[in-house]
Amino acid sequence: MENYRQVYEEWLSNPYFDEATKAELRAIADDEKEIKERFYTELEFGTAGLRGIIGAGTNRMNQYVVQKATQGLANYIIREGGAKKGVAIAYDSRRMSPEFADFAALTLAANGIKAYVFESLRPTPELSFAVRTLGCIAGINITASHNPPEYNGYKVYWEDGAQITPPHDTGIMAEVKAITDYTAAKTMDKEAAVAAGLYEVIGEAIDDAFIAQLKSLVLHPEAIRQESKNLRIVYTPLHGTGNIPVRRVLSELGFEHVYVVKEQELPDGDFPTVSYPNPEAAEAFALGLKLAKEVDADLVLATDPDADRLGVYVKDAGTGEYHTLTGNMSGCLLADYEIGQRKALKGLPEDGVLIKTIVTTNMADAIADYYGTGLIEVLTGFKYIGQQILGFEQTGKGTYLFGFEESYGCLIGTHARDKDAIVATMALAEAAAFYKAQGKTLWDAMIELYERYGYYKDDIQSITLKGIEGLQKIQEILETLRKNPPAQIGEYTVLSARDYKADTIRDVRTGEVKPTGLPASNVLYYDLTDDAWLCVRPSGTEPKVKFYYGVKGTSLADADAKSAALGEQVLAMIHAMM
Repeated sequence: MENYRQVYEEWLSNPYFDEATKAELRAIADDEKEIKERFYTELEFGTAGLRGIIGAGTNRMNQYVVQKATQGLANYIIREGGAKKGVAIAYDSRRMSPEFADFAALTLAANGIKAYVFESLRPTPELSFAVRTLGCIAGINITASHNPPEYNGYKVYWEDGAQITPPHDTGIMAEVKAITDYTAAKTMDKEAAVAAGLYEVIGEAIDDAFIAQLKSLVLHPEAIRQESKNLRIVYTPLHGTGNIPVRRVLSELGFEHVYVVKEQELPDGDFPTVSYPNPEAAEAFALGLKLAKEVDADLVLATDPDADRLGVYVKDAGTGEYHTLTGNMSGCLLADYEIGQRKALKGLPEDGVLIKTIVTTNMADAIADYYGTGLIEVLTGFKYIGQQILGFEQTGKGTYLFGFEESYGCLIGTHARDKDAIVATMALAEAAAFYKAQGKTLWDAMIELYERYGYYKDDIQSITLKGIEGLQKIQEILETLRKNPPAQIGEYTVLSARDYKADTIRDVRTGEVKPTGLPASNVLYYDLTDDAWLCVRPSGTEPKVKFYYGVKGTSLADADAKSAALGEQVLAMIHAMM
């Protein structure tokens, strides 16, 4: 917004905005840069919804931004004829999450759309489950996932339980954008909304149904019965939503030795023990590993604040040390267990499919090939995996076996249509019991996977570029690569270049061009010699450009060396463009 100063003054003078908001804005009156950052644009309602720093201003997460977004969503729901179905709303442990959930609910109610609001914080997969169970037209989840404490966000789900995809994403975005006046968002008194039957608190009944659904997915209950006394599990919810559902499902399945990291057990939006509550980060496991050594745990599990992603460390019985499993590793371990054991117990359906995203390890392809299942590759974002499941349901063709992405998210079963760290925790504990009954650890099972499929190693380099200039720089990096695609990356020759924005896959040797077959997305991908690859994409939720890459080695050490070398080449390539 060119007139950001004018918008700032409008927020200060308009009686619509509350006194606390005005006090916060008056406090930055002498800081032109801060005023500009807060008002130069509107917090963008993108395909994943909203995510931003909490605070007053059009480019921040606050009551007015939430109400405006919800009014746009309400307009779209009414246009689609779905108002009578209602909307389910969940929230996590972050600052302002319960308040934002209520602001959204009361805007929906004021538009005649019933809101089903969870009584207290709940994990993302349970929101997805609730949308489907209650027959809602949509769902809203107030969460910023694993972002730092100053952030919050607003994710929108459609009636299939997945985050919004075309045409609903662009339709909702257009409705939100069409609201230029924040005061146009309707709201109503909470008591009046409850009295009118437009605000209903939900909780226990959905919890019970959700947990029952998870327990029905267990493949080897006899292994759990045999090893439940012997297996030791350390778990941390990282101050988030996973604590109650994870402990409940493990307890009801009979696991007797589950040790919760006390310092990280209770919900806390300040995340006092971790600056970055992300199960991908080593610091998130510091307290869990300390406890694991004290109790001699077999595995250490951490769910992120909204409990859709799971981080894992497993014990190496030979050395006594704990190895981290990346999202690719834990995803492959679970894919092989779920598909392999399903095959052993009851055979696989002829149209069974394993689904992965384009930045997920090529070991997934090898697993699908080994078991003779179909493999579908989708764009980054679990909603595209959900979209495939919906397609199977609508056409009657295709049976979902397992889906995962490298960013520590997977889904077993189709009860939810988003990543589910509760079911992943349950399944890993079950797999650990299954292998323990055979005298093996999860680390042993992982090594067996490498020996069977190859030593795949995948990694990522991210460059954070904040603010207005940062966004421009991210676009420049993508355009530079688009105009001058590399022929060689490190010791690898580029075999083909995929441009998902242009919908092209170009064979470098023959010059032949064919379509990607996926929706347009600002992503570049290079297939390299020796089963290596590199993918470049801007983050959808943070001011980052991400470089994903993978190699295949002849041993763990060889794969590590090849990955480190490719990582250095990628960094050199990035710095040459900065």
